[in-house]
Amino acid sequence: MRARPETMIFHGAVVILLGLLAGFPYALVVTGSLAGSERAWRMAHLEGVLNGLLVIVVAAVWDRLALDGWKRDVLAWSLVLMAYGNVVASVIGATFAVRGLEPGGSPSNTLVYLLFMMAVVGIVVGIGLVAEGAWKRRRSGNS
Repeated sequence: MRARPETMIFHGAVVILLGLLAGFPYALVVTGSLAGSERAWRMAHLEGVLNGLLVIVVAAVWDRLALDGWKRDVLAWSLVLMAYGNVVASVIGATFAVRGLEPGGSPSNTLVYLLFMMAVVGIVVGIGLVAEGAWKRRRSGNS
């Protein structure tokens, strides 16, 4: 599927919305109305907002990046998967009180670990391609 900035903006907005929704249990934990880890719910809330914003920011500079078609597709989908991976992993982690720092333990912990690893690969690939695209654009003199 061909990536377009509009697709990235849509997915970025959905991820932000997921992060905003994670703010409700965060507020309940902070006020003592819900048992849970304040740190974990704050992370879930911020992961959605910040990762979604990153996807939208890259969409905003899309035309400034000198990348071939397939690299644009890889860039877009690596960042979209990264954003969903981080927010979903954070919500699952906060819900089941797991951190996903290593595989094993409960199934929820292993799932969180796998989602975070998907996000790590996505961000490294995505930001690497942003840097490449910006570098090529800069070198070509088309500022």
